[in-house]
Amino acid sequence: MVSLNPIHIVKHWMFPERPVCAHCDVPCGIYDPHFAQIAAHTVVRMSTLINDLEKPGADATQDQSAIYVHKISRMTTVKEHHAELVKQELRILWADYFKPEHIEQFPDLHDTFWKAMKEASEAKVHRNLEAANGLRDAVTKVAEIFWKSKGANPVRKPSRQTSGGELVYPE
Repeated sequence: MVSLNPIHIVKHWMFPERPVCAHCDVPCGIYDPHFAQIAAHTVVRMSTLINDLEKPGADATQDQSAIYVHKISRMTTVKEHHAELVKQELRILWADYFKPEHIEQFPDLHDTFWKAMKEASEAKVHRNLEAANGLRDAVTKVAEIFWKSKGANPVRKPSRQTSGGELVYPE
């Protein structure tokens, strides 16, 4: 039943209810850096495709120019989206998984995450393959720390992706 109380009406107008999303403040206890690694590889791949995309010449038709703009727009959108996914996945690990005892075990933990987040921002907003590779390397380092914190031996294996590089798995 809807309240006609003026205070409730104003409150709902000023502060409407909104759905919220989280991973996962229950907590579920399920954490893995794999999504961050895959997203970082996607940023590298999109950066490579953007760099390799041939810009139409001065004699290009309007249709050729439109196709170029469409392709670069789509690749840039995917690159930026996946850079933001990296940041989201890293924030979950940093804020929800890692505890004070991990900082004792890994004294550079905060700096490692901070640098990875900065790399994600750099790769997101710039057309820079070096930044994308830096992001992938930073996420790889986070993945290694994560698996060590779980008592596993982290192993780098070739990604077998078009982005090259490696993925970190527990042994």
